[in-house]
Amino acid sequence: MPRPNPDDRRDNVENLQNIIDNTIKNKEETEDYLQAHADSMSETQIQQMMEKNKRREQSLQGLREEIKEEAQARRNEID
Repeated sequence: MPRPNPDDRRDNVENLQNIIDNTIKNKEETEDYLQAHADSMSETQIQQMMEKNKRREQSLQGLREEIKEEAQARRNEID
């Protein structure tokens, strides 16, 4: 049976930053879409999109904490 690969954390900070960037982009695109099209959308659709953006914001907070932890782990490996 093959051994699992060791945890390779070298690019975690960069991967997390990419996820953060994409999440911010999606959040902003949703806000722009709502601003442009809310008058032709149902209240349910608007509410769903706003709730999704709230979840994105919560996710961003967690990702930012995780990136701090990964950066600290990287610094500890260098020392």
